[in-house]
Amino acid sequence: MRLYLTALNPTDAVLEGFLPAADALGLPATVLTDRPGQWPAGVPVRQCAVRDPAAIIAATAAEPPAALLSNSDHLQEATAVAAAKLGLPGKDPEAARRCKDKAVMRRTLAAAGLDPVRAVAVDPGATPIVPADVFPAVLKPRDGVASEDAYLVTDRRELAARVTAIRRRRPEVALVVEEYLAGELRTYDTLGDGESLAVLGGWRTGLGPPPTFTEMSLDWAPPPADHDAGIRVLLGALGVGFGACHTEYVVRPDGIRLIEVNDRLIGDRMDLILTDLLGVPLFADVIRLHLGEPLAGPARPGPAAPGRHARVEYVCADRSGRLTAAPGPVDTVRDGVRLSCRPMREVGRVAERTGTNRDYLAALHGIGPDPDTVRAALTAFRDGLRWTIT
Repeated sequence: MRLYLTALNPTDAVLEGFLPAADALGLPATVLTDRPGQWPAGVPVRQCAVRDPAAIIAATAAEPPAALLSNSDHLQEATAVAAAKLGLPGKDPEAARRCKDKAVMRRTLAAAGLDPVRAVAVDPGATPIVPADVFPAVLKPRDGVASEDAYLVTDRRELAARVTAIRRRRPEVALVVEEYLAGELRTYDTLGDGESLAVLGGWRTGLGPPPTFTEMSLDWAPPPADHDAGIRVLLGALGVGFGACHTEYVVRPDGIRLIEVNDRLIGDRMDLILTDLLGVPLFADVIRLHLGEPLAGPARPGPAAPGRHARVEYVCADRSGRLTAAPGPVDTVRDGVRLSCRPMREVGRVAERTGTNRDYLAALHGIGPDPDTVRAALTAFRDGLRWTIT
């Protein structure tokens, strides 16, 4: 019996999280991917058209799967369909689709009388027809990830210009325009076994300047009871309840408002940092859920890390070009704070600046006794590091 993971490009979550966790559980693992040449030597990969459930099922025929899962936004629905046909525990395919398709998510919640947000879907090639009172608005791909091609637009002129620019690069993309929900941005991270949903915790997110939505920092901030209760209702309406899920919402004077639901672990190394902060085998817990074990058993999530605070900061490229110098992995301790720097772009790579999470050069984080101590130690740590783009 074998664990199969569907994936596209290599990710830290798979390489540093799921594969070591499977090994610790004594479970052989294979990565199914349509990009086997991109994965490091030594990683057990198999060529597969991973967006096609039938292809996923065929790829597992040689050795029966004990579990099948994905941590990719793009592959949740196909993987869920394949798991269901194989008789394996997995996500609800319809729920996975509701989370991925932002227009469907808004329609589903509106039909349930929950968290109505004015939103307009824009098919490829179609002219956006958006009422004036929707502005300021957020334009983003209907199936987008990582803040890619997400922009704040203030009027129809800005909207038309952004749509034209996106279609010049991606003519096939479907878009959505929805009212801008200003407020404090937070996350809500959970594990579920299909019956029970447990909160891992949450983060307060700091964004870069508009019109883009680049996440620049995150501070540990477990959701208060009223946030927890409200989000559970929204996730229930979407059918979310199995495996890992990462939800983003804003806090406003009129209450909490949902931004999006990502039916997988929090990304950009935050899953690895969360594992460190909580001291739980998070990736193994996710695998166990997909093996059919109940949440009340080996999974050990907990929204509190007593006596500890964590802060994460991302170093972003400020220009296009080649990364010619950067610090390697660094781990140190300052004033009782455990500090870490992990590269997110290899030296020598040439990249365009996008104004999104694709610009990340490194993730820095500190875990210590309180917010002020952690922030001061992380600032001093960052001041001693240098990145050069030419």
